[in-house]
Amino acid sequence: MRVKWIIKYIILTGLLFPLLMMIGWSITSGWSWPSLIPQGFTFRAYSYVLEPTTGVFKILINSMILSIVVTALTLLVSIPAARAIAFYDFKGKSVVKVLILLPLIVPMLTVAMGVHLRFIQVGLANTFWGVVLIHVIPGIPYGVKILLNVFELNGNKIETHARILGASPLQVIRYVTLPLITPGLIIAGSIIYIASFSQYFITFLIGGGRIVTYAMFLFPFVESGDRTMASALSIVFILSITLVLFITEKIVGNFYEKSSRYYV
Repeated sequence: MRVKWIIKYIILTGLLFPLLMMIGWSITSGWSWPSLIPQGFTFRAYSYVLEPTTGVFKILINSMILSIVVTALTLLVSIPAARAIAFYDFKGKSVVKVLILLPLIVPMLTVAMGVHLRFIQVGLANTFWGVVLIHVIPGIPYGVKILLNVFELNGNKIETHARILGASPLQVIRYVTLPLITPGLIIAGSIIYIASFSQYFITFLIGGGRIVTYAMFLFPFVESGDRTMASALSIVFILSITLVLFITEKIVGNFYEKSSRYYV
C-alpha cells in the first residue's frame, strides 16, 4: 500500500509541478537558474490579460466558438462513419480504416498546403469556415476511432430490439443510440476540442492571419522568451479548455441521465 501511495504522489507531483512553476513565472519579474527565489514580483501579465483594449478575451471567445463548431462538425461526420464501419461489412473496409487514420500518419503540413491551394480556388482561404474545415481533418481520426470502439463494445442488439418493438428511427437515435455512446462522445469531443483549440500553423496558413486564434496570439510571447506573459496566457489557455470541457460534460451528463430510457 505504501508503495502505491508513493507512486501516486510521484505522478501527482509530476503533473502539478509544471503548472505550479507556470503560476510562479506568471507573477515574477525575473526567475532564472540558479536563483531559487524570484528577483521580484509583478502582475503586469494579468493586467495585460484583463485590459479590454488588448483584445485577449475577444480572441479567446472567438477561438472557443471556432473549436466548438469544429467539434460539432467532426462528431457529426464521425458518428455515422464509425457506426457504418462497426456494423456493416463491405469491400475495402480495412482500407477505409487506414485511410481515416491518414491525417495522423501524413504530416499535417503536407495536407494543409494542398488544401490551401484548393481553398484559394473555391474562396475558402482566409475565412472562418476555411479554418473550421481544415481543423476538422485532423479531428476525424480521433472521433471515428474512439466512437468505433464504443459501437463495437455496445453492439446493435438494443437498437434492433427497439425497432422491433415499434420505435421510429428518430426515437432509436434519441433514446437508445445517443445515451449508449454518450461517454464516447464526451471523450472524443474533448480530444477534438483540445486539438482544434491548440492548432497554430494550419490556422495561420488557411486563415492568412485574418482569423486569429488564441494559440496564434500566445505563440509570439512563447517564442520571444517572455516567461511572465507566456505563463499567464498559458494559464488562461488551460483554464478556458478546462471550463469548456467541464460545462460540456455537465450538459451531456444531464442529457444522458434524462435520456436513459429505452424502447425495449
